[in-house]
Amino acid sequence: LCHTAGLKVVVPSDPVDAKGLLKTAIRDEDPVVFLEHKKLYRLAVGDVPDDDYATPIGKAMVRRQGSDLTIVSYGMMVRQAVGVAERLAGDGIDAEVIDLRSLAPLDSDTMLSSVRKTGKALIVHEDNLTLGMGAELAAIIAGEAFEYLDAPIVRLASPDIPVMPYAPTLEDFCLPDEIKIETAIRKLHSY
Repeated sequence: LCHTAGLKVVVPSDPVDAKGLLKTAIRDEDPVVFLEHKKLYRLAVGDVPDDDYATPIGKAMVRRQGSDLTIVSYGMMVRQAVGVAERLAGDGIDAEVIDLRSLAPLDSDTMLSSVRKTGKALIVHEDNLTLGMGAELAAIIAGEAFEYLDAPIVRLASPDIPVMPYAPTLEDFCLPDEIKIETAIRKLHSY
């Protein structure tokens, strides 16, 4: 687990973490960038505890246990990855889903532990493919868990475009979705 002072970046994927990470961010002595996906405002519905709790910054969460491959994601893509993984379990594909929740500091231990267990890694995020967070995650996996890999590390991200289009059809073309995630999982699983 990386423990560095300075700027921190968190990305909740559900209402419980949104509350917990926001409380932690407010109380943190360092500046915290709190990134929230506007689509989650309507899609992510769930009971949020009334009590005072805080979600630790820098600690990833295993959202779904699995043994065949690891999906590493954050924010909106976690929700889609879990949905696809649940559906593919019926086809005998057992995917583990890691929700990073925090990009800085990054909990590489949870991610690497999962990849070492499954031997395969799929990184799903909305950023550009080149120079995005997925490249950093892939570099960490390659550097720290290479000997455990049974397949190349796969990154599923948006194409390298300067600005995300606003038109729904173009946005759908650019962003990873459940169909693209399923295709990537099936290809990686069969490698």
